Amino acid sequence: MAGMDRTMVFRFDPDRLPRAGRILREVYQALEEKGYDPVSQIVGYLLSGDPTYITSHRHARNLVRSVERSELLEELVKAYLVDQRVR
Repeated sequence: MAGMDRTMVFRFDPDRLPRAGRILREVYQALEEKGYDPVSQIVGYLLSGDPTYITSHRHARNLVRSVERSELLEELVKAYLVDQRVR
């Protein structure tokens, strides 16, 4: 067990978001670029599972379907709760 007496340092790099978080940001940007209300469209997709809520611009629809909706929701809840804890 050599080396177990050393202090380990954890560094958080905000540019290395979990995959679901990166996808949500990319989808948000694509929706915004096309003039949609990104929040409403993403909520519609998450509630219904209907991918037509998401634009195909910048391959956003394919991106969002590459991740389980439950993973996207989990990422959103984590982000919200962490943000609320900081305040």
